[in-house]
Amino acid sequence: MEKENIFTTFGNRLIKGFHYLALFFIGSTIVWSAVYDYLGMMRSGHATLEDILLLFIYLELGAMISVYFQTERLPVQYLIYISITALSRHLVIDVQKVSDEFHLYLLLSIALAIAILSAAIWILSYTVSKYGCPEDKCAKNKPEDQDEAVDNYVD
Repeated sequence: MEKENIFTTFGNRLIKGFHYLALFFIGSTIVWSAVYDYLGMMRSGHATLEDILLLFIYLELGAMISVYFQTERLPVQYLIYISITALSRHLVIDVQKVSDEFHLYLLLSIALAIAILSAAIWILSYTVSKYGCPEDKCAKNKPEDQDEAVDNYVD
């Protein structure tokens, strides 16, 4: 029984170490890509709307990694924010290059996708405020005092 506990503890530590190492490499890649693109903007002497929206995507990815490091939970809302920003970037930049006959349908489908993702963010925010987070790690965002918690979470 004790050997099993030692192996389980060792395995859990290996997995956690790999987890943090992978997150560090992903975060480093995001920073590296953002710096590379920013230096390209500096060399060109100006930033286009496409560049600025790309920097927002890097910012959101970095925030997602930060939250993942702190809570060990994948914040789905950040993925949706990144998707909305990427679709907005596509809508503003790439749709201009599409042929006219397909243009309207592409515009409408991207706008509908952004609306659906926005509704998903609203639903997620509403359910978290109404029912709380599914794990105890989110409890640190809630007030410590139970009476204060009732006042803040009950409408």
